[in-house]
Amino acid sequence: MVSLALTLVMIAFVVRLLQVQAVDASEYAAKADQNRYVGRVLAAERGGITDRNGVDLAISTDANDITADPTMFTREQLKVDDGPEQAAALLAPILGADQETLTEKLRTKNTRYVLLARRQTPQVWNQISDLKTALVKKAREDKATVNALAGVFQEPSSKRVYPNGDLAAAILGWVNAEGKGGGGVEQQLNQQLAGKDGKIRYAQSGGRLVPTAGSTETPAVAGSDVELTIDRDIQWAAQNAITEQVKKSEADRGYVIVQDTRTGEILAMANSPGFDPNDLSQANPGSLHNWALEDAYEPGSTAKVMSMAAVLEENVATPGTHVTVPNRLHRGDRLFKDDINHPTWYLTLNGVLAKSSNIGTILATGELGRNQRESNEILYSYLRKFGIGSPTGLGFPGETKGILAAPGDWSTSQQYTIPFGQGVSINAMQAASVYSTIANGGVRVEPTLVRGTKGPDGRFTPAPKPGKSRVVSEKTAKTLARMLESVVDDEEGTGTKARIPGYRVAGKTGTANRVDPATGRYSGYTSSFAGFAPADNPRITVYCAIQNATKGNYFGGQICGPIYKEVMEFALKTLQVPPTGAKPANLPVAFTP
Repeated sequence: MVSLALTLVMIAFVVRLLQVQAVDASEYAAKADQNRYVGRVLAAERGGITDRNGVDLAISTDANDITADPTMFTREQLKVDDGPEQAAALLAPILGADQETLTEKLRTKNTRYVLLARRQTPQVWNQISDLKTALVKKAREDKATVNALAGVFQEPSSKRVYPNGDLAAAILGWVNAEGKGGGGVEQQLNQQLAGKDGKIRYAQSGGRLVPTAGSTETPAVAGSDVELTIDRDIQWAAQNAITEQVKKSEADRGYVIVQDTRTGEILAMANSPGFDPNDLSQANPGSLHNWALEDAYEPGSTAKVMSMAAVLEENVATPGTHVTVPNRLHRGDRLFKDDINHPTWYLTLNGVLAKSSNIGTILATGELGRNQRESNEILYSYLRKFGIGSPTGLGFPGETKGILAAPGDWSTSQQYTIPFGQGVSINAMQAASVYSTIANGGVRVEPTLVRGTKGPDGRFTPAPKPGKSRVVSEKTAKTLARMLESVVDDEEGTGTKARIPGYRVAGKTGTANRVDPATGRYSGYTSSFAGFAPADNPRITVYCAIQNATKGNYFGGQICGPIYKEVMEFALKTLQVPPTGAKPANLPVAFTP
């Protein structure tokens, strides 16, 4: 009976061995490999972002992903039931993570890999490593001590850093927890910046690499570096100026754009309030936008330059044409007025622009066609050519194209308000582009923000050349530039605070009724100033707008004119643009009846 029993046991062993080693050998080998071999992603190094001079604006630095092998926290491994709890208690204060969440991750079943924290600094891993070493030493001295961190490891990664803090944050955007661009250029050009992740598969034992067991690896491909058109120093000057004025005026927000009139390149695009992309936890969600491109608002009198361009280009009038401006003007079902009460003004067309007369602008644009309907259609065609109601060409995330209804849909009041900048909505970049078009001899150049990219091989690829289109003739553009000088130089002008000693300055003020986004009704004002310099040989356009100033003056010439002056002076010096030395045109503003 004993012999029979032993024989049966041996037969069972033989059958089992045949099953394991012969019949199901491949299946068991695959399961063994699955537990023995692990794979992980090799993160590609994210490309950097620089300004036009190669100054770093966004870089990637060495970091570590903190990982763990949950099987190494079981009772079988640590001989205690609370291994995950002990490890979580030690890691939570170092990682700044929730202890219960860490415990839950360390108790995950059917896996040998969990991610505890992304993109931690080398200092964080050094703390964990030192603690692991101390626990090993203590466990040797005291057998009751458990090395609860034996199953915690690190994987090389990278962390996005913005060396200049909040400078140009609205342009740059940020990188989210998954390592993808969450806004701005980081989101727009994420594919080029991110590169291509690699993979590695290797044998491990106890969470450590077995070098003799072999491995397979697909190397990561680093992302491309992006060079922007902005100048860090000019960006700083613009951001500093608008931030101070927004605080002083207790406004909702403001923005400043600086553009090269000849190339369309954006030298600065500053928003206030801003945020620090290094620490989004402290940021106001409302500030995580590039409002210079995302805000759609009625521009007010800065839009009159387009109306004047149409009047001049259509040969309806000249700068010296007489325009009699009454205190009130009845059109449709409304009475229109200027920003101040006044006796009848006897202005030239140049004076209408210099004194920013709404009534004078209505009278001038009313002559564009044989009737009001035809005048509307002609004005609309020029607004479209200036880029109103169309994307700027930047392709920036969240950008608005503004609101410009077809002329057949203009209400009775819009027929007369659109010529002076109400009843139509734009973004700040569109407004700046209008003045750059005049400064560039009537040719509109699509604005650009990216100069090019540099691949992992070091080869620089320039960005595609921007589109160009003629809007008005060179003669009309030069005439408008001389008229815009009167706004700043003439004592009757509304932009005297934008004067720059030694330079001829062309500019225009704007103070528009503002639509409150919360109620959809007019509440407060949009204050603005736009212009270029030198007026007779333009190089730089500066546009400033402030939304809903609630303290002090709210007129565009008073609160945005000084910002224009400060930023323009800095830009002219930075780019070493000399004064032309020519005398201003001094076109007449008024006439004697």
